[in-house]
Amino acid sequence: MSSSTTDQFFKDKVLGHPSGLFVLFFTEMWERFSYYGMRAILVIFLTGSLLGENPGWEWSSSAALSLLGTYAMLVYLTPLLGGWLADNKIGYRMAVVIGALLMTLGHASMAVETPTFLYIGIAFLIVGNGFFKPNMTSIISKMYEGHDEKKDGAYNIFYMGVNAGAFIGIMLCGWVGEKIGWSFGFGLAGIFMLLGMLQFYFAQPLFGNLGDKPKKIKDDLEKVDELDDTTKMAIKLNHFSVLDYLLIGIFTVSAIIFIINDPLSKIGDIQTFNFTIAGLSDSLFFALLAAIAFILLLIIRIPRYVAIERDRMIAFSIFSIFTIFFWAAFEQAAGSLPIYTRDFTNRILEGNAATTFKIVDLIVTIVPLGVITYVLLSLFRKTFKRIGLSNIILGFSFVIVWIIVLYKIYIEFQSTETEVPITWFAILNSLFIIIFAPLFTKWWDSKYNPPASVKYFLGLLLLGLGFGFLAFGAKDVVAGATTASLSMAWLVFAYLFHTLGEMCLSPMGLSYLSKLIPARMIAFMFGVYYLAIAIGNKLAHYVGGDIEKITNEHGLSFFFLIFTLIPIGLGLVSLMLHPLLKKLMHGVR
Repeated sequence: MSSSTTDQFFKDKVLGHPSGLFVLFFTEMWERFSYYGMRAILVIFLTGSLLGENPGWEWSSSAALSLLGTYAMLVYLTPLLGGWLADNKIGYRMAVVIGALLMTLGHASMAVETPTFLYIGIAFLIVGNGFFKPNMTSIISKMYEGHDEKKDGAYNIFYMGVNAGAFIGIMLCGWVGEKIGWSFGFGLAGIFMLLGMLQFYFAQPLFGNLGDKPKKIKDDLEKVDELDDTTKMAIKLNHFSVLDYLLIGIFTVSAIIFIINDPLSKIGDIQTFNFTIAGLSDSLFFALLAAIAFILLLIIRIPRYVAIERDRMIAFSIFSIFTIFFWAAFEQAAGSLPIYTRDFTNRILEGNAATTFKIVDLIVTIVPLGVITYVLLSLFRKTFKRIGLSNIILGFSFVIVWIIVLYKIYIEFQSTETEVPITWFAILNSLFIIIFAPLFTKWWDSKYNPPASVKYFLGLLLLGLGFGFLAFGAKDVVAGATTASLSMAWLVFAYLFHTLGEMCLSPMGLSYLSKLIPARMIAFMFGVYYLAIAIGNKLAHYVGGDIEKITNEHGLSFFFLIFTLIPIGLGLVSLMLHPLLKKLMHGVR
């Protein structure tokens, strides 16, 4: 699209941006609401006691986190296929609708609370996410073609929707799941996913033909003779050889076997192959085989490129390795940290402490929700005549949110003693992002913007320090202990430092992907980067699933010390690699 084609989207503006951006803002917000809301209660539900007012399934932490790890890994891999289908077959808008509908069915299935429907629900969520996740940002990119000066602001607004959804979803699904019933928490996630899909579907008039099914375009490779010699050589060298395809096949088959076999062996004691090689179980053997095949693929392919491209791709591959270990530690927030919060944290408050918490909770609930409601009303004023039904559905969604929030506040203020929900601490990540993101944006835009190696160092260092607070707080918990009453302050400090680390490192991946990788290789290296995040997520819960075993043998402090020392050590490695990385990046900052 040209600038003149996209000018139509800027006629009806909300807060200086096209009204269509805010439709996408709220659609993404409800999707993140459902994703983070479900994830917040999944492990607590699966590992919860079979007895009590709100019983769980009493799975082992290893089994629960194995399932979560496989789910989280596939959530980052399926967008590669979903993005391709949208680009080439069905269009962005249809992909979003299909994805939202599948995720709605997934949440509804999980609300049934039987193992069969749990697995069906997770399968729907994985596939639906693949259709949904990559195509929202693609629509924004197309909407702002020819208006590059507005893109940074647009993505900032959009990602505020991401964090707003995570914040509200964790708060409401967590509270409803813990206080009322797990089925209601899972069901609430599904309700808002459905409403988000409907408000997007009925807002189609705002988008014109943006994101429609793509038209068939004649293959431009017929014009290869018109290309310069350097590009011709790059195309010749970069084709996939028989060895490349063989390594891809070994990697794919081995990875699939590991992804499926790991949860099967831990949940149902189903040993797909049931062998041991050199002390490695079948799951670990195939995981190692997949890793070796992929590393060999990179080693074989990258040297084929011309010198500058080769060096920049090596630099990006190094950053991807750091990314794996960052997410392997950071994603403990979805796995081992809820277990720590439930079993080892004193969450009972009385007297002034209870009153103070209620007031803080009231403020952090009402203020962000009030700001988002203001944005909603601004959208209504501009678009109600064109997309009235979409606006009504969106308004109805917020009425439900406000009713639940006011009911929650009423219930909490009725009691003299307060038990802080396990999931409450998870909202701190989104809250800290909302607070500190503007400061980091100013830092990155200033002359003090540090180089990539320093950003990765800071991200890993801060992440490690966050776990250091947890390790220090748990130093007196004896090995084998199953409960303790540690201060909530250690969790608050941990989430603060983890979030600061995330803001240093997480946005850098896609930024350096666009700067370092030649356009014709973006898709391949985008896959490499998403694969790194996927591996990090799986590794997080593979290791985190051993929290009970490690705590029994070495103590809780030792468990968190692992996630303290490894990120800090890797951060120092990133800092020491600065001269090499600077050379490999050839002037890219």
